[in-house]
Formats: sequence, C-alpha cells, structure tokens
Amino acid sequence: MYKVSVMYPNSEDARFDHEYYRTAHMELVHKHLAPFGLVKTEVERGVSGGGDAPAPYIGIGSLYFDSPDGYDRGSAAAGPVLRGDIPNFTNVTPVRQISEILE
Repeated sequence: MYKVSVMYPNSEDARFDHEYYRTAHMELVHKHLAPFGLVKTEVERGVSGGGDAPAPYIGIGSLYFDSPDGYDRGSAAAGPVLRGDIPNFTNVTPVRQISEILE
C-alpha cells in the first residue's frame, strides 16, 4: 500500500478549516481519486510538536492507494478541481510526500 501525506505547515498566520477539510474537501478527494485506487483517507489536526512546541503542521491529510502511481494518475486527471478547492479551507501551501507502507 502507498500513502500520500499532504501536510500543511503551521505558522502564525496559517488559516485552516478542519471541518471543511474533513467533510467537503475529502468528499471531493474520494469522488475524484477512487477511480485511481484510493483505498481510504485520514485527517489529522496538529496539536503539538512535543512539550510546549507548536505542531509543525496545522493539518495533515493521508491518502492511501493500492498502487504507487495512483495519486499521480489521479492528480493528473483531477488536480485542477482538488487544488481549486484549497482556498476554501486554508491559506497554506501543502507539502506532499508519497511513501510505501512497509508494515
């Protein structure tokens, strides 16, 4: 299985609507990426970097695919729709990483 981590860096001026992201945006993700092997999603809210340190990411979305190229193929087809929704929930530019799940 392959995981795409979409991480939104935290900052003083970061705006992030977790409820919109969890419901409306992830509904779009499922609708457009399921045909490309999307298996499931997870949404995280950053709470801490440990101790008194702020969370390095205000939010993280995890997308799980059954093939290593599922996200790339899905993004090529639906990227404009998914990226176009980003201003509806944040002013932060996300950082992405694709990983292979080993265990």
